[in-house]
Amino acid sequence: MEAAEASAGDAKTSSPGASGGETLIEVENLTKFYRDFHAVKGASFKLGRGEVVGFLGPNGAGKSTTMRMLVGALPATSGRARVCGFDVHEDDIEVKRRIGYLPEIPPVYFDLTVMDQLKFGASLKGLKGAEARASIEKSIDRCQLQEHVYRLVGQLSKGFRQRVGLAQALLGKPEVLILDEPTVGLDPKQIQYVRALIQELATEHTVLLSTHILQEVTMVAQRVIMIRRGEIVIDDTLADLHKKHDGKSIEEIFLAKVEE
Repeated sequence: MEAAEASAGDAKTSSPGASGGETLIEVENLTKFYRDFHAVKGASFKLGRGEVVGFLGPNGAGKSTTMRMLVGALPATSGRARVCGFDVHEDDIEVKRRIGYLPEIPPVYFDLTVMDQLKFGASLKGLKGAEARASIEKSIDRCQLQEHVYRLVGQLSKGFRQRVGLAQALLGKPEVLILDEPTVGLDPKQIQYVRALIQELATEHTVLLSTHILQEVTMVAQRVIMIRRGEIVIDDTLADLHKKHDGKSIEEIFLAKVEE
């Protein structure tokens, strides 16, 4: 990869969208209860084609729960979510074809080689023959895994396992990438690499990036959705956030919202 190194007014249900572009993700009043615990409270937002949006919030705020509902891995208690026009639960197969998902812990098997892991991932995406081979080759190249394709995943460092998970998410060239804490637990060099890769991927994919690392958002995203105690409290562009909060930094805005 030759990528450059990694060099939202308050709204509970509204969204600035995608600058007038095509909507690829649409979330309407998405709610999740775990028995009596209200994990996500009526979340609503939209993402358009070509957007890179940072989904920001402290640990336990509801980020991962929202993302899991969005990819169909967890049923919502109420509300709806659509990806590329398809309902997440009514048309789950179509949704999965259009999403590349990297959860916080990459879904990889330690006793498979990198190549076998990606072949397995391609089969889950319904890719076959020449199409599967071409997609695997592109993912290997994009994530710089050429020297590791015949190594067992379990023998790789955490950073390279993260790359394998991302390569798997890229199979089939999904229109939407959903990345949950993609740099958590990585060393500074690995973090720099992953951030640069996300910037490169943003030229071809709509990206929803969950993180609690404020610097990450400012480096790779143009827009922020902030969730606090299960509720969307900010949804705006970084530029407008600074203007609407008298030039305050994202860190200052974030801390003020968390403490409210």
